[in-house]
Amino acid sequence: MPTAKKKPNVSPSPERRRELLDTAAEVFAAQGYNATTVRKIADAAGMLAGSLYYHFDSKESMLDEILATFLDELWAGYDTVLAAGLGPRETIEALVTESFREIDRHRAAVAIYQKEARTLATQPRFGYLADSQTKFEQAWLGTLERGVADGVFRADLDIRLTYRFIRDTVWVAVSWYRPGGQHSPEEIARQYLSMVLDGVAVRT
Repeated sequence: MPTAKKKPNVSPSPERRRELLDTAAEVFAAQGYNATTVRKIADAAGMLAGSLYYHFDSKESMLDEILATFLDELWAGYDTVLAAGLGPRETIEALVTESFREIDRHRAAVAIYQKEARTLATQPRFGYLADSQTKFEQAWLGTLERGVADGVFRADLDIRLTYRFIRDTVWVAVSWYRPGGQHSPEEIARQYLSMVLDGVAVRT
């Protein structure tokens, strides 16, 4: 019978806890959740695996905190946008900009979410991932539908296909984006929005 893990009895400083979670997020993003062990996270953090258990009781707890922190911040930004009373186009622009800001702040967490959310959402502990996805779809689809109804977006748009295109176009950027690069999140969002909303062909 496996021995029970020692319960955390040391409270790390908020800064140290964030450092450890940032390290764990990078390892999860690079190697995948199933392939990542507590020992691998501890090695990356420069500590013994046993020492990591003083701070977190499992790798599942670390992943939970990483994803929950990312989604809490994402929805704080999204809810502010959705409550602002903007027009449909302005709402889409603000949501895309906020999405790139979140990629900048939580790149590893976004990468984990992209790879693991569908599988993790089937587990009771991560059921909130499915709830968040439903809320996410409603926000974007509702905005696109409002835009079509208001005559801001084309009436012939397939709303769900358009939503998937914008969603995937934005979030796949996590595969190449690195914080501190040549372009700010806001500049990348502006360029993406120009292509998505106005096209790339020269107008005649």
